[in-house]
Amino acid sequence: MKKLAKKILIIILSIVAAIFILGLIIAFLPAGSTRTPVGISPEEAAAKRQNFTQPHHLITTSDGETLFLRQWNPDSIEPAKQNIAVLILHGVTAHSGAYQTAGKIIANGGYTTFGIDYRGHGLSGGNRADYSGKDRWIADLSETVHFIKELGYSKVIIMGHSLGVGAAIYTAKNIPEEIVGLMLLSGAYEGRKGVREEPSLFQKAQILASSVVRPSHQVVEYYRDGMTGTEDPLFNFRYTLRFLTMLKMEELILPEELNIPTLVAVGDKDELFEVEKVKELYDLVPGDQKEFLVLPDTYHARFPNESWEKLVDWLDANFSNE
Repeated sequence: MKKLAKKILIIILSIVAAIFILGLIIAFLPAGSTRTPVGISPEEAAAKRQNFTQPHHLITTSDGETLFLRQWNPDSIEPAKQNIAVLILHGVTAHSGAYQTAGKIIANGGYTTFGIDYRGHGLSGGNRADYSGKDRWIADLSETVHFIKELGYSKVIIMGHSLGVGAAIYTAKNIPEEIVGLMLLSGAYEGRKGVREEPSLFQKAQILASSVVRPSHQVVEYYRDGMTGTEDPLFNFRYTLRFLTMLKMEELILPEELNIPTLVAVGDKDELFEVEKVKELYDLVPGDQKEFLVLPDTYHARFPNESWEKLVDWLDANFSNE
């Protein structure tokens, strides 16, 4: 009986060891793709931000990392707008530079505008396309708002686009007293089905194995046909699993007591989110100072100038006469 038990134990341990070894092999197999470019390294990002000459700031976070904050300045500022700042929170794969047109148009409307590069994105420091956890992401966002307020802008309006919608909601929940308005663009709790190609069974195994063995490794390709930014080396198209699983839909509900001007907008040609689904997000926004806007001839990441100008009109209607 003891010999049989010993044999069974050996078999079980052999199977476990084989699975472990196989997992290691799968985890370290190359996960390259010819569809998307390889992003820059943290060292290259540091070199590029040192050579960046347009208006910007470098924020040192509470854990010692460097965040890049782009700035667009108005040609002239009306007294009613001089203490107002708009902070742009970018979408997945992108960085603040992808919002150059938006930043310029909003600034031309008289509002000093900022765009943060998330940690591991654009010209910010940190492991590319990665966060150690959601709490660190929220801390970075909140510290960015505090930094802008320390520059002298007592009223901060957050504009989140796509993934930035989730970032904006998390920030509003964490520091509700620090912001005076929200602009939530091209985001919803549920996206269109079949927009992105489903990973194969082997790819799923590789993602899981790699994420267990080396969670800071970029193993998940984030790509869909028609994506913008594929020619921009500052874009990320390969993410860590822990980054892509930070967002919890059930947490993205604004607190009932938050009653600030909030715009929810979506393009009528958005490839990722249906207008009706974005309207569901709008319906859950608390308070009586909210507005829903469908932008004509506007895609998920391609906004005509007229769409950005409509957002300036909304800003004027809600903040310029205060």
